[in-house]
Amino acid sequence: MRFASRLNGFASGAEAYWPELSGRPGPEALIARAATVPGLTDVDLNYPDHFANATPREMGARAADLGLAVNGLAMRYYSDPAFRLGAFTHPDARVRRKAIDLTRAGIDAAAEMGAPLMTIWLGQDGFDTPFQADYARLWEWEVAGLAEVAAHNPDIAVSIEYKPDEPRAFALLRDAATTLLAIREAGAANLGVTLDFAHMLYAGEQPAAAAALVARHSRVLGVHLNDGYGRRDDGLMVGAVHVQQTVELLARLREDGYAGAIYFDTFPDATGLDPVRECAANIATVRGMLALIERLERSNALSEARAAQDAVAAQAVVSAALLERR
Repeated sequence: MRFASRLNGFASGAEAYWPELSGRPGPEALIARAATVPGLTDVDLNYPDHFANATPREMGARAADLGLAVNGLAMRYYSDPAFRLGAFTHPDARVRRKAIDLTRAGIDAAAEMGAPLMTIWLGQDGFDTPFQADYARLWEWEVAGLAEVAAHNPDIAVSIEYKPDEPRAFALLRDAATTLLAIREAGAANLGVTLDFAHMLYAGEQPAAAAALVARHSRVLGVHLNDGYGRRDDGLMVGAVHVQQTVELLARLREDGYAGAIYFDTFPDATGLDPVRECAANIATVRGMLALIERLERSNALSEARAAQDAVAAQAVVSAALLERR
C-alpha cells in the first residue's frame, strides 16, 4: 500500500522544529520532515507553488534521495488573484488562456519528474449569486478547458477533485455525478476523478456509492482520506468521525481494483498538531481498516446480508468485527 500526505501540513509547529528559520519552511524542508514518517511512501507537490526555487527534475531527485516517490502534482490557481473569478471559466478569454497554459506547464513538470498524475481542483470555477453568470457558457468553457489540458499529454493522468463550494458559493464541479458528466463531454481517456472523503460528505454523498459510480463511468485516479462533520472541509484525522463509511469506501475501492496511493488530505497545521505523529496515526488507522476489510471479505454472513439488503444483519457483522466480538 502506498501512502502520501499533504505536504504543507508538515509546516505545523515550524518554529519549534526549525528554530533557525526566520520564515516559512520551503518544500525541500517539508519533504525532509515528511520522510521521517514511518510508512510514508509518497508525497504530492503543488504547482506552481513548490517549484519556485528548484526544477521539477531537481525536486523529484530530492524526494527520491529521502526515500519518497512523487505520487503526482496538484494544480493551485490561488497564487494569481486574476483567477478569483474563475480559472477555466473566467469571463476574460485571456485569463482562461492563462489558467489553461499554467495547467499545461504543470503537466509538463509532472512528466519531467516522472510523476504520473496531475490533480486539478477548480474551486474558483463557479458562481455566487443568481444572474451572475450564463451557466451554459460556464459549462462549455469548463469542458473545453478540461479537454485541452487532458490532450496536452495523454501519458499523464488528469484527475478532477470535486468539491461543493469554497471559495465560490457554488462550485461548477460540485459532486461525482456532475464531474462525470464533464468527463464524458470532454471525452479524454486520461481524465478521471479524485475522491476526497470530506468533500463527498458535505456534497451529501455516501462515499462508497460515489466511488462505485465513478468506477462505472470513469476511473478513480486519486483518493484523499480525512474526516469531518459534513458541513465543511474539516480535514480531521482518518476515522475520527465516520469509521464505518471510511471502511466501506476502502472496501469499495479494493473491490474495484484501485491501485493508487492513499493520500491524507488532513490539516494538522490548523491546530498545531505534530504532523509526523498525525500522519503516522493515519497510516496505522488505514492499515487497521484494511485488515478489518480482509476479515469482512471472508464473511459469508456479510455477503448474504448485502445480497438481501438486510441492514440489521449487515450491521451485526460489521459491528462485531469493529468491536472484535467473536
